[in-house]
Amino acid sequence: MTTTPLPTSVAARPTASLFAEDRAVWSLIQRDRRRHNETLNLIASENYASEAVLEALASHLNVKYAEGYPRSRYYQGVGIVDDIEQLAIDRAKELFGAEHANVQPYSGSPANMAAYYALGCQPGDTVMGMELSHGGHLTHGSPVNFSGQQFKIVSYHVSPDTETIDFDEVARLAREHRPKVIVAGYSAYPRIIDWAAFRRVCDEVGAALLADIAHIAGLVAGGVHPSPVPYADVITTTTHKTLRGPRGALILCKSQYAKAVDRAVFPGIQGGPHLSAIAAKAVCFREALQPEFKQYAAQIVANARALAERLLEHGFRLWSGGTDNHLLVIELRDQPFTGAAFAKALERAGIIVSKSTIPGETRSPWQTSGVRLGTPALTSRGAVERDMRQIGDWIAQVRDNLSEEAALERIRLEVRALASGLAPI
Repeated sequence: MTTTPLPTSVAARPTASLFAEDRAVWSLIQRDRRRHNETLNLIASENYASEAVLEALASHLNVKYAEGYPRSRYYQGVGIVDDIEQLAIDRAKELFGAEHANVQPYSGSPANMAAYYALGCQPGDTVMGMELSHGGHLTHGSPVNFSGQQFKIVSYHVSPDTETIDFDEVARLAREHRPKVIVAGYSAYPRIIDWAAFRRVCDEVGAALLADIAHIAGLVAGGVHPSPVPYADVITTTTHKTLRGPRGALILCKSQYAKAVDRAVFPGIQGGPHLSAIAAKAVCFREALQPEFKQYAAQIVANARALAERLLEHGFRLWSGGTDNHLLVIELRDQPFTGAAFAKALERAGIIVSKSTIPGETRSPWQTSGVRLGTPALTSRGAVERDMRQIGDWIAQVRDNLSEEAALERIRLEVRALASGLAPI
């Protein structure tokens, strides 16, 4: 029996490379890779995943649907992907010493949404979280976010004197409002978080403690920041920041919340899990379990401190006076230029940062009175303290030549020389 070849119009999927199939997209990707390699990435929430993580992320697993959980799915053909997800779960539990792990959340915001629901939050319930301009996150109660729209939000702040968490205020507000959940963990807080202090407040008022460690998960895994696992009821994190994995998220919890967390993720707010991302998470958890990762985490902190010290020497004002973790915030409240203007000038000089609001912010969120800097990405490329001190010098030169394009171009050439000498992405 002979078969008739399919006409070209209904042929099998294309098998050509991206270069051959879509030169426009390939070219844009290569241009952005060059940009990364020729500039200094100080975005606190960004990092560079390993080739192994990226290989898993780009695998054929992208095709498979597997709604449900290992050994309990709605689709067939899932036996092997069950093993992959279970491996990711087991490694996450080992890495953080947690009783339960859900590796399916697509990103940090859905993970936080699932955590609220797992902890029993209903529309109108009271939730306490850090006010956004003081270092919190959109999902901790911002009025433009689902959290601020669904729940009654009580915001706590940093102390105006120490610029660290005001636990007297936290306790007072908790006693007054009796929140269902208190959120600890931040997107722009440069100091160590006292999990035990939050636990004491939660126990006093009968609240659950939700720890959002999206920024510091890698530091916790690497042993350079205290872990919330002994204290928090539920823990959420992204996997792509200091943890150096794929874009995605993870929820950890005590065993008593395991079923509620799993139900909240699926079928609560998500459908089929992204299995290629879950495989990549499994790889990243294994990498973080290696002794070298502890060295990496320690270098992140050492680099941030070196950068902070040099900036202080140049007369910059830093939120809380420095940093204990991977990030720091330059305050520009008394400067004639905004955080947005400073970030744009730094970008013209090849230094990539993000604008940031600060406590007591008076400018709009699109202008801001601060910029946020972080060291995870450059540490992944091999930068050490001497590099950070040089970067601090360049940041000061940009400040002093904000509108001088010739000076910014000179700095850019020097930046490119340092960046090109680091490990390429």
